[in-house]
Amino acid sequence: MSQQGKTNAANEPDLPGTPEIPLQPADPDIRQETTPEQPPQQEEILDNGMIAVQNAKYLIHCLNIIGQVEGHFILPPQNKTTKYEHIIPALVAIEQDCTIQGLLIILNTVGGDVEAGLAIAELVSSMKTPTVSLVVGGGHSIGVPLACCAKRSFIVPSATMTIHPVRMNGLVLGVPQTLSYFNKMQDRIIKFVTANSGITAERFRQLMLYTGELVMDMGTVLDGETAVTEGIIDSMGGLSDAIAALYELIETSEKPSCTQIAADIRQSAQPNS
Repeated sequence: MSQQGKTNAANEPDLPGTPEIPLQPADPDIRQETTPEQPPQQEEILDNGMIAVQNAKYLIHCLNIIGQVEGHFILPPQNKTTKYEHIIPALVAIEQDCTIQGLLIILNTVGGDVEAGLAIAELVSSMKTPTVSLVVGGGHSIGVPLACCAKRSFIVPSATMTIHPVRMNGLVLGVPQTLSYFNKMQDRIIKFVTANSGITAERFRQLMLYTGELVMDMGTVLDGETAVTEGIIDSMGGLSDAIAALYELIETSEKPSCTQIAADIRQSAQPNS
């Protein structure tokens, strides 16, 4: 077809009765509404695996401890990890935030760095914010102190918990001091677990050093019911049970509310008569 035979749509007259349809709204506010940004809660879930539930009876924060607890050394990129440098500041913020009334910790972890796990567990156990833990899947190794550090702990029937002696990667010197170091680290774990659960130190050590269950290791694997029977976990239950228990703790909580904090600030600001 020749150039003269081609139709130029730009030069054609507008047909009567045909409204013009703009490609974009003229109002910039409308354009912003048509392209919403990613919700902050969704970003928090993607980045840190945490979320603060807004539209509920009480405002609670959900914290996941999954995969392997990463401590002083960076794990390979293919490992699913929970970084303690993310968890510790989050716990500090939750404890200070008067709008957050409770903390729900959901665990599905294979263990990890002992000192990092104990650091997280110690912080949770010392919080005034009501805390409840729920073990789903597994709460192995250092996941045991993390599971019993909350004020109430739950485990689903299909979950398991592995209790075994302390292990170390890398160079190990075959000297008596190494064995002494292992014993002291195990004592730290045993003291924490027995102080925050119903199991005795003697029984926990028996489970840790048992040789008749694991093929190439020492220790014991407990299912959900056995973990409750041994006294490591408080109750069997699922998500609804954990949330109901957290609500009960919130109603009798010692954590000051925002109203109480505001009243204390006003009272302290008044001049003394």
